[in-house]
Amino acid sequence: MLISFANTLDLRSGRELGRVVLIALSTILLTNCTQLEQPKVEPFYAVTVPPPKQELRWSNGKTPKSFDPARAAAAPETDIVRAAYEGLTDLDSKSLREIPGVAEKWEASGDLRTWTFHLRDDARWSNGERVTARDFVNSWTRLRDLGDKAANTYLFQNIIGMKSKANAEKQTGEPSDFIDQPVDETLPQDVQPLLEPGISPRSQLAAPTITDRESQKPATQNLTGKKAPAEPKFGVEAVDDLTLKVSLELPDKDFPKLVSNPIFRPVYGDGANFSQLQLDPAIVTNGAFQITGIGEDGITLDLSDNYWNRSAVGLERVRFVPAKSAESALELYKKGEVDVVTNAAFKPLALKLLAPYEDFRRTAHSALNFYEFNTANAPFSDRRVRVALAISIDRAKLTEDDLGGTNQPAYAFFPLGEHNKEILAFDIVKAKELLEIAGYADGIGFPPIQLVVNRNDIQQRIARSIARMWKQNLNIETDVIVVESSKIEDIGKSGEFDLLRRGAVLPTNDELVNIVSIFGSAKKVVEKSATPPITDPSILPENQKSILNNKVTIKGSLDSASKESIAGNREIILTMTEDDAIFELKAIPLYFPTAYSLVKPYIRGFETNGLDAPSLKEVSIDNNWQPKSTQGEQ
Repeated sequence: MLISFANTLDLRSGRELGRVVLIALSTILLTNCTQLEQPKVEPFYAVTVPPPKQELRWSNGKTPKSFDPARAAAAPETDIVRAAYEGLTDLDSKSLREIPGVAEKWEASGDLRTWTFHLRDDARWSNGERVTARDFVNSWTRLRDLGDKAANTYLFQNIIGMKSKANAEKQTGEPSDFIDQPVDETLPQDVQPLLEPGISPRSQLAAPTITDRESQKPATQNLTGKKAPAEPKFGVEAVDDLTLKVSLELPDKDFPKLVSNPIFRPVYGDGANFSQLQLDPAIVTNGAFQITGIGEDGITLDLSDNYWNRSAVGLERVRFVPAKSAESALELYKKGEVDVVTNAAFKPLALKLLAPYEDFRRTAHSALNFYEFNTANAPFSDRRVRVALAISIDRAKLTEDDLGGTNQPAYAFFPLGEHNKEILAFDIVKAKELLEIAGYADGIGFPPIQLVVNRNDIQQRIARSIARMWKQNLNIETDVIVVESSKIEDIGKSGEFDLLRRGAVLPTNDELVNIVSIFGSAKKVVEKSATPPITDPSILPENQKSILNNKVTIKGSLDSASKESIAGNREIILTMTEDDAIFELKAIPLYFPTAYSLVKPYIRGFETNGLDAPSLKEVSIDNNWQPKSTQGEQ
């Protein structure tokens, strides 16, 4: 029994010892795991004491080249112009809806072709003079006469009389890549070089480029001896000092949003001072802030004494601090020498470093990467084929794997606003069904796709991934053809492609103008007897489902001539919408680029929106802000 008791005691002791050892080992492991855990980061990348005054220090790139609104295409110029000038309207920087500026109210004609703006009586230039409707007429006349020297000329092409003297938007041939990437001059094994013109594997096709289709039309000779038609009357008229009337070629429901763009903001006098080589600090402006200093340390703007809504502006001063690189801007922010950083091309490593911090912001940029179809080239003239190719692309996988999660999948053409993602959602089953209906079951008989992209590492990687998806999902082969960026435009004009990689920046949330910037035209021709070749109503957007069974429902505002055309069974011209563009699908939207910024936690009202258009009139500084830890909060 003693032996038995001793054995039992030994067993119990062993169990107790094992338990102690287990607890000890668990403690050691937990301690080591705790030590191995990533340290909790502070909530903000750089916490600094807020400035004692209402002075915003903003790093938005290098020193601007001009203060001229007509030449303001992107930051930093657009930021300066928005601060120093005010247009007919402005945008609420959070909702991006149009709000009153110099114009306190406006209205449109029934057909949306004539807009009348009523200017406020107390709008003043910084020298105290009154802002009148004539200032806008003179400024927009100057904008027209600048032609291709103006920024984004397609923005004002719909105004009657402005297209006649302004050159159409000229493309440089450089597609917008939106991401700084080294150029890889070597061609991967699955990428073919483009053959010289005349010996391309496909015959020459007369497909005009999407950016300027109207200019591709041959000129018509005047063989009748009659006088050429007179140029249209200039569609910008000062009815009186406080009333401006604008006439448009096509109806535009979003025109008040469009004229908030910096290029439409008025300049004082004839704008001759913008021809100087150096920036002029004495320039007369009409915005909330007036330029008061230019130096190596940046550009200073002070709240204007003559601004009509001065009492509602929180900031007293804005300093634009130049930075030569994203790294130098980040260092300025870290040291507390600037409060906001925008327009900085952060490297992928820096983005990963900044991602956990609350003062780091990501915003879908109003720009689009897409593949343009050559619809003159069979089988891409068949809409069912175009839809099949579009919905067989897994955009989520594309942006995550090939773009490192730094961009957003595009299920529509515009990044702003709500969209029905189901229309272009990844759906292999439906893609195969559409391809079979089009006569290419399991991809049999489908010719190899000639996909042309510019020589850029990311674009080549994306093209190869999409080619693999088309092969795996639809059994379709793709020849990825890489060319120099400077040749993209020429290839678009020649038609030597099936799909062509494109990029577009959309500096406005005007639907009509954005359609033009992507497709070259916003005109939609409709015939009473037209019957769209639709076999599957489920792939239609809601506003198109009535166009079935030989019926055409015309939506939108029509003038009397258009109504007469319908009655007489003649073709009519309407304006295309984004829903129309998705329905016709003459291009495949791929992804929206992302913009990044850093904003100190004591800054209030600085909205980083898709148009890169923060309004400094809405910004203020919480001078009493303190980190939560110093306020006794855990």
